[in-house]
Amino acid sequence: MDLDFTAAEDAFRAEARAWLTAHVPHTPLPSLETEEGFAAHREWEGTLSADRWSVVSWPEEYGGRGASLLRWLIFEEEYFAAGAPGRVSQNGINLLAPTLFEHGTDEQRARVLPSMASGEVIWAQAWSEPESGSDLASLRSTAVRTDGGWLLRGQKTWSSRAAFADRAFGLFRSDPDAAKPHQGLTYLMFPLDADGVTVRPIGRLDGKPAFAELFLDDVFVPDEDVIGAPGQGWRVAMSTAGNERGLTLRSPGRFTAAAERLTGLWRETADPSDTALRDRVADAVVKARAYRLFAYAGVSRIAAGGSIGAESSLNKVFWSELDIALHETALDLLGPLGELSDGAADAPAHGGWAEGHTFSLAGPIYAGTNEIQRDIIAERLLGLPKGRR
Repeated sequence: MDLDFTAAEDAFRAEARAWLTAHVPHTPLPSLETEEGFAAHREWEGTLSADRWSVVSWPEEYGGRGASLLRWLIFEEEYFAAGAPGRVSQNGINLLAPTLFEHGTDEQRARVLPSMASGEVIWAQAWSEPESGSDLASLRSTAVRTDGGWLLRGQKTWSSRAAFADRAFGLFRSDPDAAKPHQGLTYLMFPLDADGVTVRPIGRLDGKPAFAELFLDDVFVPDEDVIGAPGQGWRVAMSTAGNERGLTLRSPGRFTAAAERLTGLWRETADPSDTALRDRVADAVVKARAYRLFAYAGVSRIAAGGSIGAESSLNKVFWSELDIALHETALDLLGPLGELSDGAADAPAHGGWAEGHTFSLAGPIYAGTNEIQRDIIAERLLGLPKGRR
């Protein structure tokens, strides 16, 4: 791995930094988990897209810049360092888009990706069900064959962004007689305003509807919205899961920028004699930088023809635990003020630390619980025997 950047990469970083300096809102946008904030973040996606910064690594024909993964990492570092808004379109661009690039048709990519890049269509993730979370293969929602497409029936829950999003993607059981639970599944896209769809928001700890339940009652989906072959949804879904646990959902720039802000918070507020708190700040900074190096190593491996594979589980466990530790340290530095949300006039960082902490608590659960990830690490990376389940 070469840790030096080329002149062209430095120029790319400078271009990104200049654009972000000129365009990042001076006042943080409202939380994207509210209707007002969702609309504001959608508008921000349009601003990014207008100058092709919303999906820098995508081909130009879909709204990107055709940038390498290394340049994507550089952009992400600049993006988070600039304090730019959270990405309301992340489910689409980080999860569905890689799936379409790998398993979709040319028609699907041409139809879906440009409106995703511009923020015109925001996507929700619809995988979990009331009795099917980390054990995804136990899902019960069905896709029944009908003339020209499929009828979706069942219930999805904890669907990220679904309270205000336009469309969703998920996995459905299309062959109830398949020999094994992960067989006979089909990966489909569907509109959230279609006949038969009921969206019921779920309040987060702070009351904001970050998730929603979806009730599907004979929702018609045409054949053109099946990704991959019918019955082969598990194989398609695993590429989505790999992206979710690996690089795309939690790029290192997010943590290095947060660690820098934490260091600043320490300088502003801490008692220098509190060495225990000082050590926690230092630990967060060291781990954020270690994660950055791990990510660069992964990108170098991919650029050389390799893949992330089961190591995405290492990523997932590491960043989810780092995220909690980093935010808990910030709240301990802030004291009671740290509990104030974005609705309070005195909330530090406009409530960003409080909201970030709330969100971080979900990290060890979503994208496959950390218990499941540790099983994968033990079995596939360390070669240990399967444990009891």
